[in-house]
Amino acid sequence: MLRQIRYFQSVVRNNSFTEAAEECHISQSAISQQIRSLEHELGFQLLKRRNRKFALTPAGEYFYRKSLILTADYDAICREAHRIAHGDTAGLRIGFLRGYQGRQFRKALEQFTGKYPEVSLHIEDGTHEELFQRLQTGELDLVLNDQRRAFSDEYVNLLLANSASCIEVSEKSPLASLGRVSPEELKNIPCILITSKDQQETERQYYHDIMGFKGDYIFAENLEEARLIVIGNQGFLPTEENGDEDRPSSVVRIPLMRGKDQMTRNYCAFWKKNNSGYYVEEFAEMLKTQFSH
Repeated sequence: MLRQIRYFQSVVRNNSFTEAAEECHISQSAISQQIRSLEHELGFQLLKRRNRKFALTPAGEYFYRKSLILTADYDAICREAHRIAHGDTAGLRIGFLRGYQGRQFRKALEQFTGKYPEVSLHIEDGTHEELFQRLQTGELDLVLNDQRRAFSDEYVNLLLANSASCIEVSEKSPLASLGRVSPEELKNIPCILITSKDQQETERQYYHDIMGFKGDYIFAENLEEARLIVIGNQGFLPTEENGDEDRPSSVVRIPLMRGKDQMTRNYCAFWKKNNSGYYVEEFAEMLKTQFSH
């Protein structure tokens, strides 16, 4: 029956018996017969046939949706059983955006390791471009990244949050008394970016051209270094409202505006569709839950 169900899914997905037959490498008459056999075994009609066209029955529509979950679970079970049979070590390689200040990623990791202590985790940070490249080359299974490109059909693009943008400045800064600030008002103050040396120019170009920060730039290797520069009143640090609330008391967070609206930043979980395994999707679901809190 499982093979017949896959034939049925192909017919519905392609909206064509002919294209489904080509996809499944069987004849059109054979795939049609397989669908009829499935209906006979189930005891109800899946498709309403009208000459060369067809439509899903209400039962067929319900069966199609649920069957997608069924076959996905079956594939995951087979992969895991194969791993157990061959003694492979379960592993998950995760990347996250360098400088990300939210607690959600850490909380998701705590939840995942508590539920799956046997899974080997590899975790690394990077700039937007570094994470994108490592995902492309298969070095990482899933990344928590910001959105700077249009979504690609090659990936699962899970939107986690649309975060309101802010800047952090020292309480000693003249800006600290402002209720809001625009990129134009920051042109004479250095922007602090958390990035690797190799990605400094790429990050500078993005924040200059897209975010509109037209002044000088200071680069930090990590958040701790960036915060020390802020506390020293040497520049401002771009961040979001949902950032780490454990920031030093001497650091002030100010909403970043473009016109009358506060600027925002999308955070997403990305992974390749052809690498959509049980642990990848499980961790993504945990991330989604943490961001929804």
